[in-house]
Amino acid sequence: MTNGYRLLDHTADFGLEIHGDDPPALFVQAARALFDLIAGSDYTGGVHRRQIEIAGADWPDLLVNWLRELLYMWSGERQLLCDVTIESIGATHVRATVDSVDFIPLRHEIRNEIKAVTYHQVDVAPRGTGWMARVYLDV
Repeated sequence: MTNGYRLLDHTADFGLEIHGDDPPALFVQAARALFDLIAGSDYTGGVHRRQIEIAGADWPDLLVNWLRELLYMWSGERQLLCDVTIESIGATHVRATVDSVDFIPLRHEIRNEIKAVTYHQVDVAPRGTGWMARVYLDV
């Protein structure tokens, strides 16, 4: 112990490595991975459709902002992602159509409570013939 405190090891993150053929596929896969961790992917109920536009300084910042917006759908609105279509994407913006359903406790099982999307070791870049991203989620 030093100065009245000590650091404790605590595993409170999920690290995701996401692959896609191109940036649109990568961002779709990232959205699906997030919601698969939250509640799986077998949803029923009424569908809500919305347009989402997100900006970022570069690919990693854009991915974090994208996932944070989608996480708010869950944590702030209790919506579960059904489908996502990327309308346009570049290194500093993404525009998408997102379909979601209302969370119904008797129908949907929550697997993990994700608190935040972090910048810890975030990476988005072309790799080989496709794209790869790495991002950590605070649980």
